[in-house]
Amino acid sequence: MSNYQKRSKNELAARVAQDIFDGAYVNLGIGQPTLVANHLPAGREVVLHSENGILGMGPAPAAGQEDYDLTNAGKQPVTLLPGGCYFHHADSFAMMRGGHLDICVLGAFQVSSTGDLANWSTGEPGAIPAVGGAMDLAVGAKSTWVMMDLLTKTGECKVVKECSYPLTGLACVKRIYTDLCTLECTAEGLRLIDTVPGLSHEELERIVGLPIQPAIQQ
Repeated sequence: MSNYQKRSKNELAARVAQDIFDGAYVNLGIGQPTLVANHLPAGREVVLHSENGILGMGPAPAAGQEDYDLTNAGKQPVTLLPGGCYFHHADSFAMMRGGHLDICVLGAFQVSSTGDLANWSTGEPGAIPAVGGAMDLAVGAKSTWVMMDLLTKTGECKVVKECSYPLTGLACVKRIYTDLCTLECTAEGLRLIDTVPGLSHEELERIVGLPIQPAIQQ
């Protein structure tokens, strides 16, 4: 019998934050990725970017300290660290498209085993498409990471052999951080980085429905 517990949203955010290197310039996408700002390790300098025109973004403000003239791309109030700045949307996209970001962390509807990304539309009738800067980020950042629940609310795995939803980018995702595991996307398919305690490699492959190469031993 399986005996494992999913990562909470904050635990997942902390897992992503753990892998961001000192001195990195990082864009946090709308949704779950914004939580990463609250979990960056103390003493590690990470410069956070928001596509609506912020560099040097800090964690979420304390309750009652919100400034709604200072928000991220998802219209959530944020803080600005010393030395931070805000600027025109066009300048922000120049940073994104010019290869100036080390990492972007995005949500997704689907990611293929070779790193194709679908995160702007399900293609369903009446669905509201939300491209935003996702396409620019996915191919403009030096490394694209996805942060999401592994399964949909109805139990389908979001990591797939081939995306069935409209694509955001081809072979752009390097890592997938989920509530059950962390995976690397390679040209040969998925490679395991880690799982939550109690989840075996065999059980994870059953859940995902795809072969997963074992983690590289350090």
